[in-house]
Amino acid sequence: MATLMYHMLTSSSLLSLGLYHLISTTRNRLKSPGDYSAKPYHPLSFASQPHLRRIPLYLLLLGLIISLIHQFIVSFDDDPLLKGHTPVHKFTSLQAAVVILSFVIMVLIVLITEATSVVIVQNDLLFAFGSVLFWLQYTVSMSAASVQTSDLQAKCDSVSARISAISALLCLFIAFQPKVYLADVGLAGSICLQGLWVLQTGLSLYVDAFIPDGCHKLLDVVRGVEGSTKCDLDDAKLRAVAILDLAFVVHVLFVLLIVIVTYAFVAKSVGIRRFGSYEALPNADSSHIQMKAMTGTQA
Repeated sequence: MATLMYHMLTSSSLLSLGLYHLISTTRNRLKSPGDYSAKPYHPLSFASQPHLRRIPLYLLLLGLIISLIHQFIVSFDDDPLLKGHTPVHKFTSLQAAVVILSFVIMVLIVLITEATSVVIVQNDLLFAFGSVLFWLQYTVSMSAASVQTSDLQAKCDSVSARISAISALLCLFIAFQPKVYLADVGLAGSICLQGLWVLQTGLSLYVDAFIPDGCHKLLDVVRGVEGSTKCDLDDAKLRAVAILDLAFVVHVLFVLLIVIVTYAFVAKSVGIRRFGSYEALPNADSSHIQMKAMTGTQA
């Protein structure tokens, strides 16, 4: 239950972060297309005081610290599936903790830059830093997938790694081309997709109603741990992987729907008319137009 709750908390945090970034960057793009440039952080526009405008950073920092503590606790926990073998999960959990700690450092740098003038870091450098961290997260997730004892867990980890790789490439592109709005939207969408996939992972591994047919949790494991969901037959493994692939496609379509609905909602709130609409030109005031009478000459 604790593992599922952690997945749900992580999923809601990533979804909120991605949706907030999507709304903010779309709003900036529609309000001033000529001055638009991608930003790694968007302060609350309706807050009057400076410290209230930095609430998104505080919430992000809090979520990262909770995740960091969880990974450290998991790394020192005994895994009942190992039965005396090398505790690989300790190293993978510590690797994940190091990646999260790197994100904490990045958020602190942004917070110090916004609050003081001691450290000033440009946006392109922050996006490049974020690209490195997302790529590091990709390598850690792929490493965790390669040492998993559960094919189902390995599939979930590999998909999560590929989403992190997409985020890394988008951050690197934005670092060189900050004016490209679609890249910023893609980054926000990838964060939302990661949040949805974290939820899918938690449901597929630790909730009996969502575990694919032919797969089950080990009976001798009291609580859910990594690798505790097994598929005994090869056919069951193939079916479970196919179901996860289908779920991933559904999540991608859902993220696309989120992007479209968000754009329409923000455009309406900003006051942008629908595509193809136009306003009629105002009629000229005839009282200010002087016309000369033309007189014809007779031959």
